[in-house]
Amino acid sequence: MQFNFYSTHSIIVERGGSASLAKRVLERGGKSVLIVTDVGVLSAGLLEKSLPQFAALNLIVHIFSDVQADPSVAVIEAAITIAQECKADYIVGFGGGSSMDVAKLVALLASGKEKLVDIYGIGMAKGPRLPLILVPTTAGTGSEVTKSSVVTVSESEKKGVLSPILLPDLALLDAELTLRLPAHITAATGIDAMVHAIEAFTTKHLKNPISDCMAREALRLLSNNIHKAVESGGDIIARENMLLGACLAGIAFTNAPVAGVHALAYPLGARFHIPHGLSNSLMLAPVMRFNINVAHSMYSELGKIIKPGLQGSTLEQAEELTDYLGDLAGQLGLPQHLTEFGIAENDIDQLASDAMLQTRLLMNSPREINLSDAVNLYREAL
Repeated sequence: MQFNFYSTHSIIVERGGSASLAKRVLERGGKSVLIVTDVGVLSAGLLEKSLPQFAALNLIVHIFSDVQADPSVAVIEAAITIAQECKADYIVGFGGGSSMDVAKLVALLASGKEKLVDIYGIGMAKGPRLPLILVPTTAGTGSEVTKSSVVTVSESEKKGVLSPILLPDLALLDAELTLRLPAHITAATGIDAMVHAIEAFTTKHLKNPISDCMAREALRLLSNNIHKAVESGGDIIARENMLLGACLAGIAFTNAPVAGVHALAYPLGARFHIPHGLSNSLMLAPVMRFNINVAHSMYSELGKIIKPGLQGSTLEQAEELTDYLGDLAGQLGLPQHLTEFGIAENDIDQLASDAMLQTRLLMNSPREINLSDAVNLYREAL
């Protein structure tokens, strides 16, 4: 047995903890702070409890709020420019996965010592980076505890930057920030987190017992609370369990990487701008069915957590779990078919070709996915 395991230096779980964000920065030596976020977070007032303390503690704070879903190179470069102009010595990512991913790259690249084009891939980013705090406002991506950042480089391709240097100094989990999250976003981000745990547990490469533990506990928290969080958004206990579950899933997959579901989901986001959580939700059951003959024992083990009481052989249990997860999106009020996003049969060949570019992810699939397989998987998801 031999593996490396990486994790965020410090994780704080505290309801209302975002109100003390400035204190956390000051304690760690920050004086001029750039908060990287999006207009949705601003319009929802999620920063209102955090900002007063910055003024009270005489900290300089600037806000970059132009982050968009599936952030492009242009957005990242604009945020870097702002960080350089305001001479930020501390970066805070405050929002969903896109805001946190951008914040990671701003912290790394603001010094000007590295360029984005040179650091795509595994271990290419060397640092140093500026101090970094990440505050998630959705329970999905787990970006606050992952060593990766995903960039949309063209209409057909996303690339990842993967390096332990991207892990933040602090992840602050404040469930109060998720209380007003709309039901459909709660559902999509929740399924996204479940996919992270499932793919980490079944990955072909770098599977390890610590990630397995994290994935199992993540799925226990997520599966037991996703319906409550969607149906009763004000349930703070359910919200907190979802946030922690997403975090644990993030820790799992940053050490045991995701695979085919993500590889096929990325082109849906890049070409059709389908949110990442929804893209994963749409491709989850088709990819699980594809993998089932080689991964059924692992799916069966997870099935006992997600849907206790499964009967029959491990293959039968895996099939029942796959059917359940295939129906979960519909139960939670989400779209279940690619056609609902205007995707047609004549789009499939291009999507499949795009998916084949995700070699970093495809190599982790329990069963090899080739171009013909990808075509069939998209066709099944129509």
